Amino acid sequence: MNRRKFLRDSAGVAAVAAIRPQLGEAEPPSRDMFAALQQIPTAAPISDDERRARIEKARKLMADNGISAMFLEGGSSMFYYTGVRWGNSERTFGVVIPAKGELAWVTPGFEEARARELIKFSNDVRVWQEDESPYKVIAQIIRDRGAATGKIGFEERVRFFIFDGVRHELPQAQFAIATPVTAGCRMIKSPAEIALMQRANDITLAAIRSSFKTMEVGMTNQELGANVAAATRKLGGNADGALVIFGKYTAFPHGSIQPQKLRDGDVVLVDAGCTVDGYVSDITRTTVFGKPTQRMKDVWEIEKKAQAAAFAAAKVGAECQSVDAAARKVITDAGFGPGYKVPGLPHRTGHGIGVDGHEWTNFVKGNTTKIQPGMCFSDEPTIAIYGEFGIRLEDCLHVTESGPKFFTGQSEAIDKP
Repeated sequence: MNRRKFLRDSAGVAAVAAIRPQLGEAEPPSRDMFAALQQIPTAAPISDDERRARIEKARKLMADNGISAMFLEGGSSMFYYTGVRWGNSERTFGVVIPAKGELAWVTPGFEEARARELIKFSNDVRVWQEDESPYKVIAQIIRDRGAATGKIGFEERVRFFIFDGVRHELPQAQFAIATPVTAGCRMIKSPAEIALMQRANDITLAAIRSSFKTMEVGMTNQELGANVAAATRKLGGNADGALVIFGKYTAFPHGSIQPQKLRDGDVVLVDAGCTVDGYVSDITRTTVFGKPTQRMKDVWEIEKKAQAAAFAAAKVGAECQSVDAAARKVITDAGFGPGYKVPGLPHRTGHGIGVDGHEWTNFVKGNTTKIQPGMCFSDEPTIAIYGEFGIRLEDCLHVTESGPKFFTGQSEAIDKP
């Protein structure tokens, strides 16, 4: 059995602890710290009243955009508005939110009982049997709400076969993407959302900190990723793994398929997150296993300066593209780039975050969206140097009336990540 995998298992930890005296081994400090982790204090889940207020805001945005009804299937927007989680299959399940009138749900007939256990804010639940068309059911809901000749909005992740089926049932209707409604609601976070994201970020940072203490020569990047996930769960977050990259492969922002085992002097990049009551975190820390070279220290400090410049630029009323420009200037002034060229910063500086790990809107050139209080973003410029290493520091921020605020403190130094 793989010894590290066995140690990660809680039963394995107890079993190994029992036989260590016989093996003549001391208990590693990292294992003691792992066992001692306590859950981060909880935050209140989103209330039904807040979800009702979201639905009303959606109705206002629908009216502003000339949308008569909006269709959602299982996914983050359905969860955002209704609290219902539903996995998508070839069988259509969804909800129609009309600009006027009661919400209405459509479900496979054999799933009705389970659906009714989850559904809130409406008693209008309509079923379709295996030999019937769900698109006819959706179309009838839209007719019943007086929207059959209006503009029907489809949430951007609704699969094409559902949209295609409904549009053939409603030849007089117009169709549009519902992003002005969904993004218009979801980009601005409430205090309750901020609190859940704060807890998620606190958990992730503590998990990364604890997992760094388990690093040892020869461990694989997957093993360190599993340690991050195990610590995350112990602290109270939901996580299946983490992106962990070693050595020269840290220059690949999303990792490499090449096998990696930790060696002395390797740059180590850990990009991790978790979910707390539907809200997510996203943090990256980059350090060195062993002693960093001067080159590593210098690039790390440029990266931190770029992250700080982006943060300072994220002012209320500023355009999102100005944040990317601020980070990119630091990196290009240091001799990297320009633009997206490598060595340098090959991607946008940050993305929106909330119920999804990546959502509206982005810190990227060309995005003139004005920053508003309640918006949440990642701040994650990268310096990628193929053949050497990459450095990424990522913390998420939320925008207050007085400006941006990080959920987590910035990394201190390359040897104090």
